[in-house]
Amino acid sequence: MNDQVLQRVLERTKAANPTAAAVPIKYCLYARKSTEQEEKQILSIDSQIKEMLQIAEREGLNIVETKRESHSAKASGGRETFNEIVSEIRSGKFNAILTWAPDRLSRNAGDLGSLVDLMDQKLLLEIRTYGQKFTNSPSEKFLLMILCSQAKLENDNKSVNVKRGLRARVEMGMWPGQAPTGYLNENRSDRKGSLIIDPKRAPIIKKMFERVAYQHSSGRELYFWLKDKIKFTTKNGKHLALGNIYRILRRTMYYGVHEWPEKSGQWYTGKFTPIITQELFQKVQEQLNKEGHPYNIKEFAFIKLITCGHCGSGITAQDKLKQLKDGTTARYIYYGCTRARDLKCKGGYLREEELIAQLINLIDQMDVNGLSVRHQIDQEFERYNKFQGMLGGEKVDVKNPPAIDPKSYAKYLLKSGSAIEKRELLSSLKSKLILENKIVVLGK
Repeated sequence: MNDQVLQRVLERTKAANPTAAAVPIKYCLYARKSTEQEEKQILSIDSQIKEMLQIAEREGLNIVETKRESHSAKASGGRETFNEIVSEIRSGKFNAILTWAPDRLSRNAGDLGSLVDLMDQKLLLEIRTYGQKFTNSPSEKFLLMILCSQAKLENDNKSVNVKRGLRARVEMGMWPGQAPTGYLNENRSDRKGSLIIDPKRAPIIKKMFERVAYQHSSGRELYFWLKDKIKFTTKNGKHLALGNIYRILRRTMYYGVHEWPEKSGQWYTGKFTPIITQELFQKVQEQLNKEGHPYNIKEFAFIKLITCGHCGSGITAQDKLKQLKDGTTARYIYYGCTRARDLKCKGGYLREEELIAQLINLIDQMDVNGLSVRHQIDQEFERYNKFQGMLGGEKVDVKNPPAIDPKSYAKYLLKSGSAIEKRELLSSLKSKLILENKIVVLGK
């Protein structure tokens, strides 16, 4: 429906009821079309709006705004437009909702609870649908909750049925989803879930495993070989990213066995043709698991928390061991660009000690989340009290703890905290951090 038709209907609504402007109930017309496959036959957004405007015209409802949304209502808090409606009801912009059916508003307990709370607070006076009206009376709210809960029950049952169907499929040796690179889904209704070898890409997938197992190729060497030498692309015409290359090299399904769901410990043998042997797969894993291989990423304090100012990639870390003259070994940690967006990025590397010194200098300019840092301080008090309890010493009164400046404590953690504490601290900072030319700066 175009905007001119919508405006004309709204004008007719006001003309049909001259006193509508004085009516205290102000409606928001909300139309939602689910993106879920099973709801494709539900009325489209324009059809919903047309039907609702006819009701508004017939009953003289004062519609102050129309909102459209195409999003599933299964997950709580995930609909931007619905969240706007809740916020605008709280601000008094409107106090009623006109929609096609209760399940257009909610299919989860969280969003339903928000609506009922607004009714209890007398901020939401009425919800009107095609054939029903819900006000703040106990019986009508109870009916609204039943209808929305019924929609949630349908969703839950569909989820259980889908999982049961997928489990039955993998138990029969079929594949539960889209074919991985190197395979194709067989386009036959009587063989849904069957995989066939991709004659164009399967030989290259096998060659990838062979290059790692026998030539000890790294992931980056495979990346350049695939992209520059043989011009390899996926079914969607895209080059394989470095992360996807490593995921392929770790997938057991290429020798015919796979885990479903992932990390469930339930293994199945597929009826599709393997691309490689299990022996070749094991040799590749031995190569990947070697100390220092690029696939093995150790846990460092500040990775994935800083952005490269040159290309926009994330910042990763690597450690270097150096044998000292006295026979001991020193460990140095360097931070630099992952080069995920630009393999030729020249951002350079920065020692962890220098990075921490720069972060300490920036703390005073940062927006520190006091609640998060306060939680870490409380944990510090608890740890101190446990230690004092063992020694019989004086404990800190956790109900009236001493005042500690969050920024001062943040600097202390950067200097002396563990890697986990440093990560938690940096995650709690609201400021965006950018590393450019070996200098850490605050992003906008």
